[in-house]
Amino acid sequence: MPRIAHIAVKVDELDQVAEFYEKTFGFAPRGKSQSPDRSRRRLNDGTIDLTFLRYDDGESPMARAAGEKPCVHHFAVEVEDLAEYVAKIRDYGCEILTDPNTAPVKFRIPGGGPIMEIVPVGRYQPGKDRT
Repeated sequence: MPRIAHIAVKVDELDQVAEFYEKTFGFAPRGKSQSPDRSRRRLNDGTIDLTFLRYDDGESPMARAAGEKPCVHHFAVEVEDLAEYVAKIRDYGCEILTDPNTAPVKFRIPGGGPIMEIVPVGRYQPGKDRT
């Protein structure tokens, strides 16, 4: 059964936000990573990862996709068969925002909904990169 793997939150001050969740709620640090257009800090509440994103350039497509200000950027759902769920997303008329053949597949939920991504089961295990 598909499950929520992580929630990604777009922030302005990456380290300050991560420190707040660590010190206030005791969320466990899971690592830092860098992509060409963003930095990440990962924390875990014992069940779900919370990933904080800071974009280097507010004009990058994924930075703009969720809006200009800090917000919940997207959430990830693990699925057994990526291609099967890409087909379901297309059938629903969702706007696909990334390459549908390469995980993670980001798309906009219909009805003005937020961004979501689907990933293969096990993609977001400790030590693996995040998007």
